Amino acid sequence: MSGESVHEASSVVVIGDALIDEIRDSAGVRELVGGAALNVAVGLRRLGVPTTLIAMVGDDEAGDHIREYLDDHGVTLVGTPAPYGSSRAVVQRTADGEPTYVFNEAAQRRSIRFSDAAVSAIADADLVVVSCFPFDVPVEVEALVEATRGKRLAIDPNPRSGMLRDRDEFVRGFEALAPHSAIVKVGADDATLLYDGDLDALRARLRATGSGAVLATAGAQGAVLESDAGVVSAPIATLPGRIVDTVGAGDATLAAVAAGLVLDAPRDLDAWTSLLERAMDVAAATCRAEGGLLRTPESLADAERGVHGS
Repeated sequence: MSGESVHEASSVVVIGDALIDEIRDSAGVRELVGGAALNVAVGLRRLGVPTTLIAMVGDDEAGDHIREYLDDHGVTLVGTPAPYGSSRAVVQRTADGEPTYVFNEAAQRRSIRFSDAAVSAIADADLVVVSCFPFDVPVEVEALVEATRGKRLAIDPNPRSGMLRDRDEFVRGFEALAPHSAIVKVGADDATLLYDGDLDALRARLRATGSGAVLATAGAQGAVLESDAGVVSAPIATLPGRIVDTVGAGDATLAAVAAGLVLDAPRDLDAWTSLLERAMDVAAATCRAEGGLLRTPESLADAERGVHGS
């Protein structure tokens, strides 16, 4: 993990999805291990934070690849039953380079069960991150609320149109936990899919209903982070090299902010500003390679010097 800091005193549990991204474009077809929650979990570990991922992983070849990948990156997996096998997303590029996703049945019917091992990991964690959770299934939300009661939360609703069954129910489920969260991350796509498309209004809504902080990401327009300390903004970071793939940029941003919450605990505006700027640097570095694996500017520099730092 060249270039990443190491700090073993704090730990994070990430709850959400793990899947195989089947990428189809002019270069052909290839498979990468992915999923928003998995990307965040691996990203946190690469930033020096001991991390456990609670996700649905099948007893199949795809599941073997996911488990091997997590093991390679030092992330502990607490698996939940996968009656439909491992989740898969077919990823294709639109004319402007943005990815579109088609999900298999396992992804569409994803579910999280909180085993004794999951409950124990959550109890020991300094922060619980939730990303791409089935917020539109009330029984899933009820179990999540119970399992994380009293814990410091970071939530990314991360709805995907191909997995969204009931928009109104998803909003209700998401807003059942958002007011109790230390930070909520929302993007322009989330605002469009779940609300009226106004990201600033969504940020204000979440703050007004009790979210400790809100990180609002707007792609090429950068990001805004609002907390009790005030409002800070940061543009897209400029780094050497071309943008290869924007998949995972939001996950990298969330991982960097979550790492900052457990390692540095920002309180004043300067600290939040530094944290957001660092997160934008990490997101920009992640975009310099294919796939959702978090990169840092330091790891890119190491790679350029002949050290495998991706």
